[in-house]
Amino acid sequence: MSAGADTRRARNRARVVGALRQAGAASRAELARRTGLSRTTVASVVADLEGSGVLLEQVDVSGASPRGGRPPRLLSFSRSAGVAIGVDFGKRHLRVAAADLSHAILSEAERPMLTEEPAESGLAAAVELVEKVLREAEVSRDEVVGVGLGLPGPIDRRSGRVGSSSILPGWVGVRAGEELGSRLGLPVEVDNDANLGALAELHWGAAEGHLNAAYLKVATGIGAGLIVDGTLFHGSGGMAGEIGHTIVDEHGAVCRCGKRGCLETLAGTPALVELLRPRLGRTIGTAELLELARAGDSASRRVIADAGRHIGMAVATLCDLMNPELVVVGGELSRAGDVLLDPLREQVHRNAIPDTARDVAIVPSMLGPRAELLGALALVLADAGTAAR
Repeated sequence: MSAGADTRRARNRARVVGALRQAGAASRAELARRTGLSRTTVASVVADLEGSGVLLEQVDVSGASPRGGRPPRLLSFSRSAGVAIGVDFGKRHLRVAAADLSHAILSEAERPMLTEEPAESGLAAAVELVEKVLREAEVSRDEVVGVGLGLPGPIDRRSGRVGSSSILPGWVGVRAGEELGSRLGLPVEVDNDANLGALAELHWGAAEGHLNAAYLKVATGIGAGLIVDGTLFHGSGGMAGEIGHTIVDEHGAVCRCGKRGCLETLAGTPALVELLRPRLGRTIGTAELLELARAGDSASRRVIADAGRHIGMAVATLCDLMNPELVVVGGELSRAGDVLLDPLREQVHRNAIPDTARDVAIVPSMLGPRAELLGALALVLADAGTAAR
């Protein structure tokens, strides 16, 4: 076989492997559609992968033909193809999961975190939980194909450093992926939590099948992950999507980024609970805020609705600039449901260009609090350039 034929075959293999990593399980016809390769080419690549024990084939009993024909046969990776690790840091939590390349979660662990914890202790905790999930899943280090790491703050993709407006102040300036990789002895890819939420919703959630979409994480901070032409958009240095630092009131409170009147100072959860403190006579957390709103407390519902209106103003501008077909709202505050979403939608339809507003649907996350963890896994699982083991 010529060198050119070897190169083409390697590229075709990488395309099939990448498509199957995104899908988790797929028929030969679906792989041909996703890759743009002929069915004959796909069948040849699949035969080689099956012969090496990388792929398994099984009947999809849930997808039987409506005409009474045989149900499709789905291909998926065998355990020997490897395992991915996802690590998700939040303001108050650390979650770690192991999944096989067919997207099945093998093990998962979580522990609370303190906001002021330095990166050193956070990284040590991550290593501890990674070791725990590997042990529980009975996976050895040499089976791991990669680690995806998510952090609640901007990541400079040129340097790998955590940006200065991070919600975790002890991480600012740290090359988080490099540091965790050196401790684990494994390749680590890092991104911010909103981008990971977008990636997860694209592969497994509300944005599946959409080419242009945005994911909003509304919690302590407010960030957006942007999907453009079916691909996560980072901008030139990785800072795209910092919607929480859109200026809403130029005379407003000073934000942690150093500007005045950013969206986060009006609609982030710390601002909302602070508004309720004089009335309640104490400081509450986000969970209690949501409980009060669900119980019908008018003040709690009002501050959440006002947050929705502020966010809607920023999303209207985002829609005019990006013209997405879908905006998915996730993060802690999204659990308020229509109390948040209805005023958000109203502001988008009132302030965006009419054609832009007509084009967009605004929906809640399908993946809930696990979106960012699943997105960390997707950093590894969706890597089309990595060949199967």
